[in-house]
Amino acid sequence: MATRELLSPTQRLQFTEIPDSITTRDIARYYTFSNDELKVIKERRRPHNRLGFAIQLSYLRFPGRVWSLGEIVPESVLFYIASQLKLDPTIITEYSQRDTTRREHLAEIQNNFGFHTFNISTYKQFSKWLLPFAISSDKGMALVGALIDEMRLRQIIIPAISTVERLAWEVRHRAQKLVCLELTKSLTTLQKIALDKLLVVEPDKKLTDLIWLRQPPGQANPRNFLKVVERLEFIRHLNLDSECLKRVHQNRLLQFTRTGAKSTPAHLSRLDELRRYAILVAFLIEWSTSLVDYAIEMHDKMMGKLFNRSEHQHGDKFQHDGKAINEKVRLYAQVGKALIAARDESIDAYEAIESVLNWEKFISSVAEAEKLARPADFDYLELLDNRYSQLRRYTPKLLSAFEFKATGASLPILKALSVIKELNISGGRKVPESADISFVKPRWLKHVVKGDTIDRHYYEMCALAELRSGLRSGDIWVAGSKQFQDFEDYLLADSSWQSMCSSQTIPVAVTTDFTTYIEQRSLELSEQLALVSSLMAEKKLVDVRIENELLIITPLTNAVPKEVDGFSRKVHSLLPRIKLTDLLVEVDSWTQFTKHFTHLHSGEQVSDKVVLLSALLADGINLGLTRMADATQGMSFERLAWVADWYIRDETYSKALAEVVNFHAQIPFAAYWGDGTTSSSDGQRFKAGGHRSFNEEINAKYGKDRSVIFYTHISDQYAPFHVKVINATIRDATHVLDGLLYHESDLQIQEHYTDTSGYTEQVFAMCHLLGFRFAPRMRDLPDKKLYTFEPSSPDSVLAPLLGDRINVKLIQESWDEILRLASSIRTGTVTASLMLRKLASYPRQNRLALALRELGRIERTLFTLSWLQSPELRRRATAGLNKGEAKHTLKRAVFFNRLGEIRDRSYEDQFYRASGLNLVIAAIVLWNTVYLEKAVDYLQKQGMDIPEEYLQHLSPLGWEHINLTGDYVWNLKQATSFDKLRPLRVKENKYR
Repeated sequence: MATRELLSPTQRLQFTEIPDSITTRDIARYYTFSNDELKVIKERRRPHNRLGFAIQLSYLRFPGRVWSLGEIVPESVLFYIASQLKLDPTIITEYSQRDTTRREHLAEIQNNFGFHTFNISTYKQFSKWLLPFAISSDKGMALVGALIDEMRLRQIIIPAISTVERLAWEVRHRAQKLVCLELTKSLTTLQKIALDKLLVVEPDKKLTDLIWLRQPPGQANPRNFLKVVERLEFIRHLNLDSECLKRVHQNRLLQFTRTGAKSTPAHLSRLDELRRYAILVAFLIEWSTSLVDYAIEMHDKMMGKLFNRSEHQHGDKFQHDGKAINEKVRLYAQVGKALIAARDESIDAYEAIESVLNWEKFISSVAEAEKLARPADFDYLELLDNRYSQLRRYTPKLLSAFEFKATGASLPILKALSVIKELNISGGRKVPESADISFVKPRWLKHVVKGDTIDRHYYEMCALAELRSGLRSGDIWVAGSKQFQDFEDYLLADSSWQSMCSSQTIPVAVTTDFTTYIEQRSLELSEQLALVSSLMAEKKLVDVRIENELLIITPLTNAVPKEVDGFSRKVHSLLPRIKLTDLLVEVDSWTQFTKHFTHLHSGEQVSDKVVLLSALLADGINLGLTRMADATQGMSFERLAWVADWYIRDETYSKALAEVVNFHAQIPFAAYWGDGTTSSSDGQRFKAGGHRSFNEEINAKYGKDRSVIFYTHISDQYAPFHVKVINATIRDATHVLDGLLYHESDLQIQEHYTDTSGYTEQVFAMCHLLGFRFAPRMRDLPDKKLYTFEPSSPDSVLAPLLGDRINVKLIQESWDEILRLASSIRTGTVTASLMLRKLASYPRQNRLALALRELGRIERTLFTLSWLQSPELRRRATAGLNKGEAKHTLKRAVFFNRLGEIRDRSYEDQFYRASGLNLVIAAIVLWNTVYLEKAVDYLQKQGMDIPEEYLQHLSPLGWEHINLTGDYVWNLKQATSFDKLRPLRVKENKYR
C-alpha cells in the first residue's frame, strides 16, 4: 500500500541487494563455508548444481532472501564462492534451466541449515519485538533495518520488502499512538481547549500564543527577564503533568519537542488531535525548563554586570582623583624630606614645613587629603547601593516565580531570601533583627550590619549575590531546571554506579584502586623530579635553565626550511581554480556527507540536493536564507526554510562533519601532517551585530564589542572535527573535553593542546582520568610551582620551582566521588563542560573540587617536567596550536557576509552558523588535501626532488584558488570523481 511505504526505491535496494561496492572482508564474512557446509554442498552430483546450491545458501545468509530466478550474482561474490568449490564460475548459467531443482535445493537448505519462512506467526513475533524500538524512534530506515538484521540473526528468510515495510509501518503507527496516549492521558477538556487556543491568533493580538511563547529570550536585562517569566507562568497556568515525560523514551521526546519548536501553528492545527496535543505537551513542558534556565542565567549575568559596573566606577573614581592624589603624595614627600633634614640639623620642625609651603596652605592641603582619602577597607561594594533600584526591577519576581532548594551549608541563604520575599509581599522595609546573617561573608558584613540594624539594601544584595554563587556551584538548585539541578542529580544514579563498581566496569583510563594509583603516580613523580633535577644541574636541558631562582625557557627557533615557502607557492599554484559550490558538490560525490541530513520524522534524505546544499552554504558563509534565495537561480526562501527547519539539526551536522573528517583521515597525503591522534582547540571571536542575543557578552580581552566564540577542535591533519558556540566571558578550559568526548568522527585523539586559557588543574585531572594527555602551552609556566609527595630538599637545584606537597588524604577521601564524576562524564550522563563549570564555581571548602584540583596538580607537575625535558613536546604543541590559528584566517575569509558578524538571536541559529562554517572548512581542507597530493605527484614525475620534510609544512588551508563570492550556481553533473580528478593548472604554471 502506498500509504504504508517507509522507504524510497534506493533505500529498498540497500536492504535487498548485494552492494556493488561490497568489500573483500564482507565477502569473506558472509560467504565463507565451513567444512560441514562444504560437505552438504558437495553432495550434489553435478558441478553447476553444487555451485547453484552454494549461491542459494549464500543469499539466505546475506542479504537474507531467496536468490531470484535469472538474478545475476555480483562477479566478486560468484568468483569467491566458486573458488571454494574449485569450480568454473561460468557454469552457473546451466543451473537456471530447471526451476524444480532450485525449489528442491531451497527446501534442503532450510532443512539442513535451520532457515525458516516468514509467516503469520513470525509476523506477530516481530511486531511485538519491534515495538520497544519503535517507541524510541520512528525513522523508517532504522525500523526496517532493525527488522532485517533480526531476521538474519534468527535465520528467517526475508519476505518481500513491501511486507517488511508494512510490518514496520504498522508497529510505528502503534508506537506513535502509545507515546501520544502517554503524553495526553491526563489532559482535561479545558486543557485541550487551551492548547488549541495556542494555535489561533486572538482578536487583540498580532501573533498566536505559540509563536509568542517561542520567542528567544534576548539579552539579559530586567525587561527581558520579566518577559521570560511571563511566558513561563503562562505555561505553568496550563497545569500540564510534567511526570508524563518520564514515561516517554528520550529520543521520542526530543523528536516531539523539536516538532513543536519548528512547526507552524497552521501545520499543527492540521494534525489529528492526539498527535497535536502530544507534540504541544512535550514541547511546552520542555520549553518551560528552558525558560527557567534562561531566567536564572539572566539573573547571573545581571548580577555580574552590577558588580562589574560598580568595580569600574570604583576604579574610575581613583583614576579621576589620581592627579590630585599624586600631587599630595609629591607634596608630603617634600614635607617629609624637610622634616628629616630638620631633625638631622636640629632645626624647628614648623619652620621646616613652612620652608616647603606656608602654614595656611599646609592646613588646607591636609583637609584636601582627608577628602581624597578612602577607608583602608574601601572597595567597590561601597558603590553597590547606587544600583539597588536596578535589581528591584526584577528580583521580586525572581523570588516569587522560582522555588530554590539547597544543601545544609546554603540553607541560611534560602532563609534570607525567604525574609526578603516576605518583605516584598508585606511591603515592609526593615529587615527583622532575628534575620539570619550567618551567610554574610566578612567583606559584606560592615555594609549589611550597621550598628544595631540590618541594612535592607545590602542584606538583599548580599543574599542575591550568594544565590548566584550557589546556583553556579550546584549548592543551590531550582525546581524545574535542567542547568541548575542538585549536583547529585547530574551524576550516574547510585544503583548504576554501584553496579559498575561491583562488576569492575568503571569507564576510566586509570586503575580504580586508590592505593595502587597513588603509589604509581608518586613513584613516577619522584623519578621525574630526580631526573630533571640531575639534567638541570648538569645543564643538559635544551633551552631550559634557572637564573636568579627564575625558570627561563628559551623560545623555539623556526624549524621550517626557508625553501619551503617557495615550494608551497609552487604547489598551490597548480591547484585547479574552483567555485565554492563546485567544491562542495565534488566533496559530496566523494563522501556523500549530504546523506546524513534526513527528515526529522521520516528519516528520508532531501529529494532536491541543490536546496540542501544552498541552505548549508547559507550557514557556512553567513549569508542567511533570504539572501541565498536571491543569489541562487530558481531558488525560493520558502524551499530553503523548509529544508533548514526539517533536515538541518545539530546531530545531522555532526554526522556530516564526521563523514568528511573520516574520509580525510584515509587520504595518504594527510599522514604527512600527523597520524590523527593529536589535536588542538581554540576559540575564535565573532563580533555580534544587529539585535542583542542571550548568548552575547562583552569580554574586555576582545575590546568593547559584544561577541560570541566559536570554539573549535582541529586534528593534527588540519581536520576541524568539533565546534561549539560559547559565551565570550567563559574560559576556554571549560569546553576542552567536550570536543574530545562528543565528536562523532573515527579519530582516536590521545594528546591535546591548548593555550593558557584552555588550562586549569581540574582539566588536567579530568583529561588524565579519561585517557587524554593534556599538553597546554602555558604562558605563565615559569611562575607555576611544582608539587611533590615528599618534603623537598632546600639544596635541590629545583628548589626555587617547588611548592606545596600534594594533599594525598584529600584525594583519598574523595576518590570514589572523583571516579563517579569521571564515569558520569564518560558515559554521557552529564557533559564535561557543565560539571567543570560547576566545580570551578564551588566555594573553596568543597572537598570534591579541592580533591580534583590536587589530582590535577600531580598531572600538571608531571606534564611540566616532561615539557622541560622535551623540546619535541614543546615543538609539537606549538605546531598543533599554529594549525588552529591558521584555520582562523580561512574561517574569516569564508564567513565574510554580514561583515563577518553574528546577527542571529537564538543559540540554535548561532550554532548552525558555526556548524555550517565548520563543515565548509572541513570540505575545503579535504579538497585541498586531495589536490595537493596530485600536485606533488605531478612535480615528482617532472623530476623535482621533494624532501619529505617539505611536505610536512604544506597546508591545506589555502583558498586563493577558490571563488568564495558571486552567484551560487550548483552543477550536480560534474564530470569529476575521486578516480577522475580535475586537471591541474599546468599550462598556467609550466614547470621549469
